[in-house]
Amino acid sequence: MKVIHLISGGDSGGAKTHVLSLLQHLNRTITAQLVCFRDGPFAAEARSLGIPTMICGGNHIFKIRRRLAEYIRREGFQLIHCHGSRANMIGALLRRLTGLPVVTTIHSDYKIDYMGRPLARCTFGVINTWALRRLDYRVGVSDAMVDLLISRGFPADRFYAIYNGIDFTPAPDQGDRLPYLRSLGADVEADSVVVGIAARLNPVKDMSTLIRGFAEAYKACGKLRLVIAGDGEERENLGALARELGVERQVTFAGWISGGMDRFYSALDINVLTSLSETFSYALTEGARFHLATISTAVGGIPYLIDDGVNGYLFQPRDFMTLGKRLAKLGNGPALRHEMGEKLFEKASARFSIEKTVETQLHIYGEILRRHSRPRARRDGAVICGAYGRGNAGDDAILEAILEEMRSIDPDMPVTVISKDPRSTRLACRVRSVSRVDLPGWLGAMRRAKLYINGGGSLIQDVTSRRSLWFYLMNIRAAKWAGCRVQMYGCGIGPVSRENHRKLAAKVLNRNVDVITLREPDSLEELKSMGVDRPDIRLTADPALTLSPAAEEKTDSVLLRAGVPPHGERYICFALRPWPGFREKAPLFGAAARYAWERYGLSPVFTAVEKGQDPAAAREAARELGDIPRYFLDDAGAAGTIIGSLSRMEIVVSMRLHALIFAAGQGIPLAGVVYDPKVSAFLRYIGQENFTDLETLTEETLRRLIDRAAARAGDKQAQAEAVRKLREMERGNVEIAKRLLG
Repeated sequence: MKVIHLISGGDSGGAKTHVLSLLQHLNRTITAQLVCFRDGPFAAEARSLGIPTMICGGNHIFKIRRRLAEYIRREGFQLIHCHGSRANMIGALLRRLTGLPVVTTIHSDYKIDYMGRPLARCTFGVINTWALRRLDYRVGVSDAMVDLLISRGFPADRFYAIYNGIDFTPAPDQGDRLPYLRSLGADVEADSVVVGIAARLNPVKDMSTLIRGFAEAYKACGKLRLVIAGDGEERENLGALARELGVERQVTFAGWISGGMDRFYSALDINVLTSLSETFSYALTEGARFHLATISTAVGGIPYLIDDGVNGYLFQPRDFMTLGKRLAKLGNGPALRHEMGEKLFEKASARFSIEKTVETQLHIYGEILRRHSRPRARRDGAVICGAYGRGNAGDDAILEAILEEMRSIDPDMPVTVISKDPRSTRLACRVRSVSRVDLPGWLGAMRRAKLYINGGGSLIQDVTSRRSLWFYLMNIRAAKWAGCRVQMYGCGIGPVSRENHRKLAAKVLNRNVDVITLREPDSLEELKSMGVDRPDIRLTADPALTLSPAAEEKTDSVLLRAGVPPHGERYICFALRPWPGFREKAPLFGAAARYAWERYGLSPVFTAVEKGQDPAAAREAARELGDIPRYFLDDAGAAGTIIGSLSRMEIVVSMRLHALIFAAGQGIPLAGVVYDPKVSAFLRYIGQENFTDLETLTEETLRRLIDRAAARAGDKQAQAEAVRKLREMERGNVEIAKRLLG
């Protein structure tokens, strides 16, 4: 593989470090040619590292373009990789001339790159914005950066994330830290707890918050010292602030550190970052290499490295009081510093090493080249329509599962999702999405697609809304009219109660659907009773059964943010939803939670599946608990972390179908409260009769359900076997989609 990298050549900071480190290691596997548009220290350093480097200078853009195009063709490069505004502009001009795919790595937020420089912003900033929109693919240096750019309207399915990796080879012993720190001007003793930061002293780094937070922490931990490595326009103001707060002797401004940063980081006890904006900071991974306890603002890609309360602490920008409390806690807790530093090193070295960065970059190159060579067809890919973008974790889990299965058929398949909130769908799934009300948008997508998927859940029903039923039937009809094959995918049917609706549904489904796959037998009976018999109808299972729990540390972080101790307590989960008749029954759930606490020692956790509705229902039920501890998991994140959270429960009592599906997949004993036939249908499908109707619910009934579930806590084999069989049946959804796609 031969890749040409374009960069201005005057770069510094994280972008410079990333590019040089990446190319040095890439050249051990592929040919990675560096082209700089000016000579100087950057190019000189690249040459010293053994990176093939060419200078293509001058101000005549079209001469540079012609020269580079000739060079690219002559040398047989397969891909153009840009870094920075000038390179992006040249890359955009080379795109059609060479016919090669062009990718750019976006190292920082292009909207603030020229902050305080209005002329540069009006020239380079505008040109860069134009160029970024015209390149084929984009790489953000964190998932947060990718999310930011998708939210600004960049194509969601043309993005990749790559994190700044470093070499985690253990550094040699750096010697006694006291002489070194004192050489920087620090007033330290052997028992001092040294807090450090390496960053430019400019407003974006928000050092004033650091000094204010340090001053608060110093009141509670007199052993703390702060050493700031860096310089910039804020130096005088920050020095004045330290004097004003009475910590002038405890704060050291060391200026720029020469000769590498290993000596600096080895001298610290706590690494800190207070930036208002970041992509993914090298300073934190460099500190992690030295096993440093770390506190940082929760900005950019940093939460992907630091799990708050697990391997470090996060706080919101400018919140110096929280920073102060956490600095004091670490300052007074040597064991805690050690524990968090070790956990951070473990995660960073596994996921954010330079080897991992290179591996990811090579994977990205391979995928881009594969996608670029993919034959173009008049019709390609799929349109997926369902109850997405409503904040319901169950529906969004169905979408996540279907997308995974479409990518298992063809990883490069173009997919468009019809969503109530296309922005949130793009961000969550990195997929094209159009609004439910954007008729031209989804009709255009249907005309380009091979397959239309009516995507899981109970979409064909009239209990929650007549308009919803009409929308999905109209959508199915439009898809067939537009020339798509139509599959209803692992869905539930009904109840459809109105006779005119039953006739309409039967007419539309019989005429326009090729295959219907169902998640349980009750839906099959509903279709038969409606007279739906022309499509091929198969019994499969809910796609969400295929999803896996998130990594343990991610689940721990979600639980900790909600105040739920991830270890040391035993829990019973309640997943409730507002429904006609629920308010009258809410006290019964509170009484059941009290019973589980008193009888089995289980602390109640109220988990929201639909964030907009369920928390209110949870608090209604919890009013009955008095002084019994209770926890509210109002936002457990995506499906993976919800599944991970439910896996920590001893029992799950749920009105929500997908809480039961998620918990069943983890072997957790279940108790269902049926507000809709789909709940009992699923439980019967996995051989569990431990449920009761909401309408007839009593306190005694709930207690019996909990007792039965508790009795099964030690024997999960039967449930696990039933779920395993359903997962095998679910593969039928994928096989049928594959056949319909040809």
